[in-house]
Amino acid sequence: MTMPHDSIDIEAQAEGPLRPPKAAIVIIGFLVIAAVIFVASSLRQSVPLTFYPVSVVDPQEVGEQLVGPSVFTVDGRVDDFAYFDFSSGSVVESPGPLGWDLAFQRFTILANGGPNFAGQGGLLDLGITSLDSVTTVPTNGYEVNSSGRDVSNAATARWYEYSWTSHLLTPKLTVFAVRTADSRYAVFQILSYYCPAAQAGCTTIRYRYQGAGGTAFAPHG
Repeated sequence: MTMPHDSIDIEAQAEGPLRPPKAAIVIIGFLVIAAVIFVASSLRQSVPLTFYPVSVVDPQEVGEQLVGPSVFTVDGRVDDFAYFDFSSGSVVESPGPLGWDLAFQRFTILANGGPNFAGQGGLLDLGITSLDSVTTVPTNGYEVNSSGRDVSNAATARWYEYSWTSHLLTPKLTVFAVRTADSRYAVFQILSYYCPAAQAGCTTIRYRYQGAGGTAFAPHG
């Protein structure tokens, strides 16, 4: 027996409109979230870059005293590393095995310690905080450099935020503790990664150095 067309229409209406599959809803939701994150990232990178001129290379021994806060800009745009020595407050050219504490090459920052390094150096991530609020540093937990062809240091491997929209590196304002090549201590914070004209590779640090060899960074008196 053939069912009247009116009955078929009534049953179709009772079932309601067709619903999109759950997979499609999930995909659409994911795309919306991704778009929001992308836009938010773009807006966050609208902050102008801060540039610092490259500091003059003029090593001068500071002696056994608390130094800083001081600011120094290292030109790490060259193919080889640029070496910074806290005890002389400067980049040093052609240093000896123990004559430097930090090495800079573009966004890579190394300590003078680890396999194939002569020093006792290391780096420790103290988190995002104020450099001036650090009054003492630990004696343990410092990361030495890795071995192998592409040498790195785990403490400073991700000191920056990278923008996929502007392709710029922005410092996280993390404070790092340093055990120097001769087992003294310093703290530093990265302020900028750019030279004037937005050239990448010039790392500006604000630092304090305890030349007396202790772990305290609070001034006496």
